[in-house]
Amino acid sequence: MSERREGVLDEATVEARLKAELPHWRLEDGWIRRTYKTAGWKGTLMVINTVGHLAEAAWHHPDLTASYAWVEVRLMNHAAKGITEKDFALAKKIEEVVSWQPALDGQGLEGTPADPRFAYIKYDK
Repeated sequence: MSERREGVLDEATVEARLKAELPHWRLEDGWIRRTYKTAGWKGTLMVINTVGHLAEAAWHHPDLTASYAWVEVRLMNHAAKGITEKDFALAKKIEEVVSWQPALDGQGLEGTPADPRFAYIKYDK
């Protein structure tokens, strides 16, 4: 990100914020990126639809690449031609929703059973 554009965060700021706020995300080729590993096609489609819903609600749209058992989300503000606060806001919401583990939040929901027939997403440890 050589030239400074309005609202665009510099590379050092993006790297520092990713480390502090979104440790599973990375800066690569001018995009902030995250790859979600899934248990198979069903989980991949669920992640894509979840990201699609959040992006449409936010009116800020990432690029997605998917295969059988993974989805890569790439964010960059197309209008600003760089990483902005909008990218961080959407990345945080995506991370919150896709990585949610109901069984761990103490709200009474059990979460997906350990049985591989019901596997959905492979959570980071």
